[in-house]
Amino acid sequence: MKKFLLLTFMFAFGLATALAVTDGVSYEKVNGIGIKNMWIIDRAHTPDVYSVQPYCNTYARTAVMKDGFIYIARSNANTIIQGTDTLTQSVIYKLDAVDGHIVKELALTLDGEIYGGAVLSCNTVGVDNFGHLYMAPYTSELATEQPVYLVDKETGELTLVEMLDKGDALQRCDYIDVMGDLTREEAECNIMTVGASSEYIYRWHCEQGDDYWEGGFDGDPYLAILDFYPETVTNWGYAPVVKMVLADEEDYSGELFYVDGFHSSPILYDVTGTMVDNFENVDPAFWPSEVGANGVCEFTLEGRHFIVYVIAQYSGVIEETGVNRACQVNICELGGGESMTLTDMQRYWMVPDELGTMSDGGTRVESMNVEYGTDAEGNEEVTLFIYKNYNGMAVYKIGANVGGDEPDPGMPGDVNGDGEITIADVNTLIDQILNATGTTASDVNRDGEINVADVNALISIILS
Repeated sequence: MKKFLLLTFMFAFGLATALAVTDGVSYEKVNGIGIKNMWIIDRAHTPDVYSVQPYCNTYARTAVMKDGFIYIARSNANTIIQGTDTLTQSVIYKLDAVDGHIVKELALTLDGEIYGGAVLSCNTVGVDNFGHLYMAPYTSELATEQPVYLVDKETGELTLVEMLDKGDALQRCDYIDVMGDLTREEAECNIMTVGASSEYIYRWHCEQGDDYWEGGFDGDPYLAILDFYPETVTNWGYAPVVKMVLADEEDYSGELFYVDGFHSSPILYDVTGTMVDNFENVDPAFWPSEVGANGVCEFTLEGRHFIVYVIAQYSGVIEETGVNRACQVNICELGGGESMTLTDMQRYWMVPDELGTMSDGGTRVESMNVEYGTDAEGNEEVTLFIYKNYNGMAVYKIGANVGGDEPDPGMPGDVNGDGEITIADVNTLIDQILNATGTTASDVNRDGEINVADVNALISIILS
């Protein structure tokens, strides 16, 4: 009877969430720090499952993880009939960060009306340093302002933060970055974006408790960058991204920032436009393998400083190993002591083994961000989320007690150890859950627990 009830529960509720598997890779610990994949939904590991998701669309361009949820922005996802009018509405998909199933579709509204229609009307989704969800559209080289909106995480209602004046240097802007508090209740706020195929960057600043947004370059909203790397590069190229660096827990000035611009590696600048660091003296093995892969972020762990950046967009092979590079990122510890230089950085891992090799039609950005936490023993842990439009996403746990010393789980999903993954493994796993037994192989999703989530993961393996 218990088994029947559990199966009924699973197929009524769980099967829809049985999306994710793990990448199946055992990563070695480096300098006492380990990493493991919690789950992955993508073209390489779960192609049949991923391809039918509503966010598997070239207009679902960016994503972010925060407080146990993942938010994926998709422009003009729904068609709405209002009287004789046919309208398109943008949405943000809200996913459970534990296993990737869709919790809710946030259909966006603004001032009580459907929001959408314009090209790439929902292009950037992100969170500020105080957990506020925001969204920004692409703006063209004809647009004089860059709007930024706060998003209600339960209803999808938008609230305009500001129409930010671009000044006299009008360029196409694809993606934005925010540092501080968009509400300005608890801290100042800075917003940046980059002009595509240009030398311009934009920046706006608002003090805590204020409503006045000023240009972030001595009062000007834009600045022309003169120094690039490689030196043959004279502009950012297509769909560049900017990422401000958090100097410390209470400094939201964002005076240092990376720009990653299609045909260049990530370059670190300060607010004067001076190049602070680049890949000139970095081991060539660490270089992105092709143009067009944009995305970078930093995090700290156990007092060490790390950078995560896109190593490849759709394809590329490491000659010495034959490993395929497809929408992967490098995770490196920055070197040089307090200077935290790129030159002396040490690569820890490249993850995942693959996401996919499908062109997303020119999105070029790969989203990534981290959340901080602790393990059961109080040690620092980082959860890393990566997302590449039209190819997939994955969640990784990083920390001193992660990976490295775990027993070999065998074939993922082979719960009964017969060398095959079938419905027999599902029955065995259900019996183990009901009787509070199990082995390492029973922890199918590798989260350290054996429960219904593992049954969902096992069903996903069988279906895909």
